[in-house]
Amino acid sequence: MLRWILLALGLLCTVVVFTTKSALALGLALLVGLIAFIGFVLTLAGDRVSSVSRPDTSMASPEQLAAMTSRRTPVTPPAPAEREPRA
Repeated sequence: MLRWILLALGLLCTVVVFTTKSALALGLALLVGLIAFIGFVLTLAGDRVSSVSRPDTSMASPEQLAAMTSRRTPVTPPAPAEREPRA
C-alpha cells in the first residue's frame, strides 16, 4: 500500500512541477517528488527481495552448521605413485 501512495505522491509532485509559477513550490515539489520516486523504487526492490528469500525457520542453526562441518571427511589427494601418467 505504501508503494502506491509514494507513486501517487511522486506523480502529483510531477504535475505540480510542470504547472506551478512559484519557485518555492517548484523546489519543494521537485524535492518531495524525487524522494517519493526513490522510496517507490526501494519498496519495490524490498518486496521483491522478501518474496524470494527463505524464512528464518528454514535456516540451519549454528549448532547444526557445526555438526555438519565436523562430520565432513577431508579429501586427501592420491599418492604420487597412484596417479595416472600424463599423455
